[in-house]
Amino acid sequence: MAWFKKKDQPVLAKKVKVPEGLWVKCNSCKEIIYRKEVEKNLKVCPKCNYHFRISAKERISLFIDENSFIEIGKNLVSRDPLNFKDQITYKNRLTEYQKKTDNKDAVITGTALVGNYKVMLVVLDFEFMGGSMGSVVGEKFVMAAEKATEEELPLISIASSGGARMHEGIISLMQMAKTSAAIARFKEKRRPYISILADPTFGGVSASFAMLGDIIIAEPKSLIGFAGPRVIEQTIKQQLPENFQTAEFLLQHGMIDMIVSRKELKQTIVKLLSLTAGNENTG
Repeated sequence: MAWFKKKDQPVLAKKVKVPEGLWVKCNSCKEIIYRKEVEKNLKVCPKCNYHFRISAKERISLFIDENSFIEIGKNLVSRDPLNFKDQITYKNRLTEYQKKTDNKDAVITGTALVGNYKVMLVVLDFEFMGGSMGSVVGEKFVMAAEKATEEELPLISIASSGGARMHEGIISLMQMAKTSAAIARFKEKRRPYISILADPTFGGVSASFAMLGDIIIAEPKSLIGFAGPRVIEQTIKQQLPENFQTAEFLLQHGMIDMIVSRKELKQTIVKLLSLTAGNENTG
């Protein structure tokens, strides 16, 4: 009878090696998605429309007419006025992020064509020290605003930042007044200033140029505010409303003008420019 009995033998599972980085987890719906599918969809989750963070260079390439970008202030580099050091020195931290992002600082500025309209662009890069605003970010914003004022160009900023760069102390806080004053001078020319808010936009950036646009646009589900919700709750001793500091909450309460998906952003900007910039700015 033993001839007809099957012997219990362990079944060995064949290991399949999956390349790293092939899949990405959505921060909103928590779905595991094929990375190439997300990239093909302009880094927007195809399941829930969550907008993943992208670099300043990626934003520029998605936003402008092809090969029309001319950068200004490219070689400006932050100094270390406080000889600041935490785990490493501020100088070494700057060098580390310059190598990581291939940018000198957390902002890229320059002229470009958007739907054949010549505009001035200011684009923050969250990958560089959280898009923090130090002396270089402030100076490059002012350079861009002054050039836009001189040439009577529409000004467009895209913010993604944790706020002021405290490695530079009060100098970083001074950039709030500096950029705000530049916008005030720019608006004397009665040219449109369009501010686009991406996830996240906080601190000294949201408290200055990011919220001073004639038209303020946000990407869906972006977090936008000044202080974090935990700090606010501890200060006011009250529980905050649901979805507080999201783009949808701000739109409902009149803090921004519209929410626009990344796929529709360029055509929306072109339409706004056609209404506000006039024909004299076409390339």
